[in-house]
Amino acid sequence: MTDLPGIVVTGVSGRMGRMLVDTIVQSPRARLIGAVERSGHDWIGQDVGTAMGGAALGVTVTDDAHGALANAQAVIDFTAPAATVEFAALAAQARAVHVIGTTGLSDDDLGHLSAAARHAPIIRAGNMSLGVNLLVQLTKRVAAALDDDFDIEVIEAHHNRKVDAPSGTALMLGEAAAEGRGVRLADVRDSGRDGMTGARRRGDIGFTAIRGGDIVGEHDVLFAGTGERITLRHVATDRAVFARGALKAALWGQDKGPGEYDMLDVLGLKDG
Repeated sequence: MTDLPGIVVTGVSGRMGRMLVDTIVQSPRARLIGAVERSGHDWIGQDVGTAMGGAALGVTVTDDAHGALANAQAVIDFTAPAATVEFAALAAQARAVHVIGTTGLSDDDLGHLSAAARHAPIIRAGNMSLGVNLLVQLTKRVAAALDDDFDIEVIEAHHNRKVDAPSGTALMLGEAAAEGRGVRLADVRDSGRDGMTGARRRGDIGFTAIRGGDIVGEHDVLFAGTGERITLRHVATDRAVFARGALKAALWGQDKGPGEYDMLDVLGLKDG
């Protein structure tokens, strides 16, 4: 069993952190060797299984990320941008695969991740599910097939505790639509409508964010033309799909060299 890849989960007390622990523990292909939380958290010093309300797992929650990652083969990270940048440097030192589900990363943050990826594999995606990544490919193809007579709107819905908007997945879909049309998303993005905004600009890709209740994740890509509409849709009802995808990525990355990858690489969905 000790030859199985050892995986560390960061932000272990969060909803995704707990789901990742359960997923790794149940997997016959990996083992949980570390659980990291921020300094001062109530879980520090406790067995992660006990802290989660279950049986002990033999892994103590720590705020020493450097020590936790030192012997890891992979770290799975759904935390916050500043923390993710720090974890990337530590994962690079350990030559561990860094799977990143964190969203809201700035251009500066991405620059730090690119630097870390020169030393170890980084697999980053706004969404780890198979269905969403298929939706990304479909969005790109439909956008390429339709001209600017069709307005594109990405509509996403999440729970009321999500702190960033649009979601990372929505931005993935917007990037795919822009790529399909051969334009830069930054040049056509429209996500700030309020008040007297004027008519929609031809060729813009719009974003609408809904926050409420316990919605796990819903994403629609609407292609609206005159007299007809096309909608591509993905609905997640259980965040375990993201945890399973993240574990798949961590295992896929074990024989990969340094570099930046995404779930399309993991799932073999890259064009060409």
